[in-house]
Amino acid sequence: MTEYQNIAQRYIDSWNETDDAKRRLLVDELYTEDAAFTDPLADITGPEAIDQLMAGAQGQFAGLEFSLGPVDGHHDQARFTWFLGAPGAEPIVVGFDVIVLADQKIKRVYGFLDKVPA
Repeated sequence: MTEYQNIAQRYIDSWNETDDAKRRLLVDELYTEDAAFTDPLADITGPEAIDQLMAGAQGQFAGLEFSLGPVDGHHDQARFTWFLGAPGAEPIVVGFDVIVLADQKIKRVYGFLDKVPA
């Protein structure tokens, strides 16, 4: 597994962690103090706001899981596709994220939604 695949998988794992304390620990380990997250639905800064965004997504999509698609990276940045759905079923949401790293942590996330529920 490459460094980029590893951090992308940890990113996905943090979105899947439903225990609030464990998820917050993962977020604090994974993101810089000034990390920013921007997608069509959010433009936030800081680990606390990112953790709250994850908690909201888990509440909205209870019982569904994120999974990771192909990962590509270079020069402290990575891009990857992700899926949200029931395990083994057709995903209901498909996204594409670009992450920018600083000191082996996520400093910036640029998210795109390719497929969303009607």
